[in-house]
This record gives sequence, structure tokens and C-alpha cells, in this order.
Amino acid sequence: MDLKKLFYLLGLGISVLSLTGLWACSSGGGTSSGGTGTTGAAGTGGASGTLTVNLTDSPFSNAKAVLVTFSEVQVHHSDRGWVTVPFAAGTSRTCDLKNLVGGAQDVLGAGSLPAGRYTQIRLVVNQSTLYFDNPSAGSACGSYILPPLGQNAPLEISSGEIKLNREFDLAAGGGSTILLDFDGEKSIQKTGNDRYLMNPVISIVSVQG
Repeated sequence: MDLKKLFYLLGLGISVLSLTGLWACSSGGGTSSGGTGTTGAAGTGGASGTLTVNLTDSPFSNAKAVLVTFSEVQVHHSDRGWVTVPFAAGTSRTCDLKNLVGGAQDVLGAGSLPAGRYTQIRLVVNQSTLYFDNPSAGSACGSYILPPLGQNAPLEISSGEIKLNREFDLAAGGGSTILLDFDGEKSIQKTGNDRYLMNPVISIVSVQG
């Protein structure tokens, strides 16, 4: 075989190998593009909005203060399950129901949550006390409220978990506000032996946004 023919065959082999490598790179690029699309979809699913839960009341008339401590506020996302609404400060939130009368309201919880459809609201009350002599000072709700001086009585809570059925949408980049009414008058009962019981009665007044 002469040298010219040998060089021709070697050149042909190199060309075939180069074409094969280019085809492999092209296939790999297609797979990478598909992966990027999946990541983009996941990013869209992680969009969020701001939810605010406010509280108002028309409470137990024979008390000067009714301090109620909430340990948890959650909302149920149709795709993600229960999602916790952060308290405005601290790991719990105490509200004086007597300071929430006459249309007054305060923030129970607020935060950035996954956007989408929600179907339920869940609250947990773990402590409550009646104060008969003096009102509390300061804001209606806080991470801690200084108990007023004077006669008081603990409220025995029969069941502190309340679930409210209400569907609402939280738009990505938007916000929704829920107003809840904690009915102190219906929630508190006095027994024959001077004990006080609480069975929290909470309703949804409005959902805006």
C-alpha cells in the first residue's frame, strides 16, 4: 500500500471519530436542557405570598382581662399539607380578649408562606386566665403580657385545638389577611364550684386578598 492511500484511510477514520464525538455532545446537551426545565418548574412551585392572621373579640363580660396564650397557628395547603404561620414575635402569642372589643384587632401571626390554595385554619390554645379586678396594660397581643394584679382564676381548657374550614388562595407575590373572632362570652363557662372552663369558640369574620 502506498503512502498516499495510507494517509487517506487515516484521515477518513479521524473524521468518523470526530462526527461520533459531536453527536454524543449534542445528545448530552439535550439532557442538560431538560434538567434545567425541571429546576425551573420547582422554582415556580416555591413561589410565596404573605399571610396575616388577625384577632378580634366580644369577650366574657364579668372579667377585666382574659389572657389567652396560643402555641400554634397553622393553615392547610392543598398540595403541601399543614404550614405553620409564624408568630409576630417569640414561640407563642398571648392576647387579652378584653382589649380586642369594639372592633379592635391585633396580629396573631404573619409570614411568608407557599402560594396556592388553602382549605383549613388550625389554632392551638394552651393556657388562659381570667382577671377580675384590673385590666392589663399595653397592646392586645404580644409574646408576653404582664398579668394584672388582683383576683384571678385559671381557665380549664377542655380542648385547645380548633380547626376552621375555609378555602382561600394566596397569590404568589401577593398577600391575604384573615380576621378571626374569638368569642369569649361563648367560650367561657362557670361551674357550680367556682371553677371556670374554656371551650374556645372561634369563627372566621373575613378573608381579604
